[in-house]
Amino acid sequence: MSRRDSLPVADALFSICSGRFYVVYCYHRGEEGGIVEIRRYRSSDVEEVVRLFRDTVHTVNVADHTAEQLDAWAPSDIDIGEWDRSLSSHFSVVATENGKLLGFGDIDESGYLDRLYVASAHIGTGVGTVICDALEAAVKGKIVTHASVTARPFFEKRGYTVVRAQQVERVGVLLTNFVMEKVR
Repeated sequence: MSRRDSLPVADALFSICSGRFYVVYCYHRGEEGGIVEIRRYRSSDVEEVVRLFRDTVHTVNVADHTAEQLDAWAPSDIDIGEWDRSLSSHFSVVATENGKLLGFGDIDESGYLDRLYVASAHIGTGVGTVICDALEAAVKGKIVTHASVTARPFFEKRGYTVVRAQQVERVGVLLTNFVMEKVR
């Protein structure tokens, strides 16, 4: 049995109650992994989320971007308060295993999937897939994301199509990303 065949063995309960989305989602990552829990983001997660974001950008995306681009995208002086406000205003989830953060993501009510990041050690283990599943289940209709060069294949495998490539500026540095959408 391949590693992919063993992922995910999942039980999920998604419920919408009074306009709020609650997630109880756990899966076993096979013999090498434990139980991964997908839960709502809490403000107490913000420092660890920002650290994972920065570390992931500077490791996973290194083959597709220059050091200057990585520093512009994920600088050392990220405004933690702004991140918390943004994550708290969206449907945001974190993936944890034994209390350790493995990844996170967020989507707004319009279907804009803003962030989806997985710790470099857990890329390809199904963590990103279950985070994305939870985010997609939280909204109806079309979903739009701005995918990095590195993330584009992940989203294409999930049925997203490229609308257009674009250049975005971060502190005077240009980065290429792709406006992608999934019509359901």
